[in-house]
Amino acid sequence: MIPAVPLPEPTRLARRLGMLDAVVIGLGSMIGAGVFSAIGPAADAAGSGLLIGLAVAGVVAGCNAASTAKLAALYPRSGGAYVYGRERLGAFWGYLAGWGFVVGKTASCAAMALTFGAYVAPDFARPLGVAAVVALTAVNLLGITKTARLTRAIVVVVLATLATVVVAALAGGAASADRLGPLGIGGARGVLEAAGLLFFAFAGYARVATLGEEVAEPSRTIPRAIAISFAITMIVYGAVAASALLAIGPENLAEATAPLEAVVRAGSLADVAAAVRVGGAVAVLGVLLSLLAGVSRTAFSMAGDGALPRWLSAVHPIRRVPHRAELAVGAIIAAMVMLADLRNAIGFSSFAVLVYYAIANASAWTLAPEQRRWPRWLAGVGVAGCVLLASTLPRASVAAGTAVLLAGSLLWALPWCSPRRHRPS
Repeated sequence: MIPAVPLPEPTRLARRLGMLDAVVIGLGSMIGAGVFSAIGPAADAAGSGLLIGLAVAGVVAGCNAASTAKLAALYPRSGGAYVYGRERLGAFWGYLAGWGFVVGKTASCAAMALTFGAYVAPDFARPLGVAAVVALTAVNLLGITKTARLTRAIVVVVLATLATVVVAALAGGAASADRLGPLGIGGARGVLEAAGLLFFAFAGYARVATLGEEVAEPSRTIPRAIAISFAITMIVYGAVAASALLAIGPENLAEATAPLEAVVRAGSLADVAAAVRVGGAVAVLGVLLSLLAGVSRTAFSMAGDGALPRWLSAVHPIRRVPHRAELAVGAIIAAMVMLADLRNAIGFSSFAVLVYYAIANASAWTLAPEQRRWPRWLAGVGVAGCVLLASTLPRASVAAGTAVLLAGSLLWALPWCSPRRHRPS
């Protein structure tokens, strides 16, 4: 067997993703489990005002997407905001973004795996979750093109499922504008809470940026792919949210354990409800697949700079993937699936992701005029929006997220971490 060795930048990984693949990966990251689950809690927080919350979440996510697209074009490396913060704000801020992303999203991966198992067979949720992690890690190890191909199939299934939901809601005989009720239920706080919940359904828009070293013509492809996938997702989410409210109203939507399945069952097309449940399970797999790729690439980039053990920065000599990082991330997540139930204990992940994007926006704020694609104030709105949404999260989530970031900061302060503190040229 040929030994794997780290390769020098910028050719450490193979640039095999074209525009279509990049757009599909963005869609697979966003149009996933979030829309199947977040719409219920959002309705509970704001009633029909969840439509306003969706718009607020879209604005914040749009500003973040603009900042990410600008930075990804300038720094087409694996790692996303870890790289941007390190280059623009200093090594510590990049490390903090990377730490929050890796730890928070590792927990999210475990939660997604458990959710998949619960969708398919609740009594066997853990072994099925582990099986999903093992299978998707194997796909990623085969190369980024295999990941993209599987993501295409998943996106087709999920979009078809959501189209079914919209058609069933509007054509099933249950839709009525009288079900909407007032938009102001829950007040401004409720709308912002709904926005915070719905924001995380968008949060995968930057996934393609974490794969920056595997995108062909990254300065052109990544910004366009982010913009296209974000626009499509916004349209899909708006259609799903509006049709769901018209079909069963905010109260029933908030009480449903499977909101979109409840929407379909309310009308005359209830026979397709089982297909919606299958689509939800497939959507969870799509999110898990993209998260595994994103977390491993961020760990790979951090390892290359010494912020994580350097042996994680190895690249497979044939498939050109960060195979050690892939295997390590997969093994940790599989262990978490078997040992802990994180479906109701990953609020800190939401907090960590908002910090991650706040650092990305702050990095974009420092760009010179000739480096910007959009006005500078968008980055400022992005920072403010991330802080605002983070403040609306439950106190337990904020406390847990803060504890995770403080733990990372303490690790940074240890003497053995000193080699990583230089700012790259």
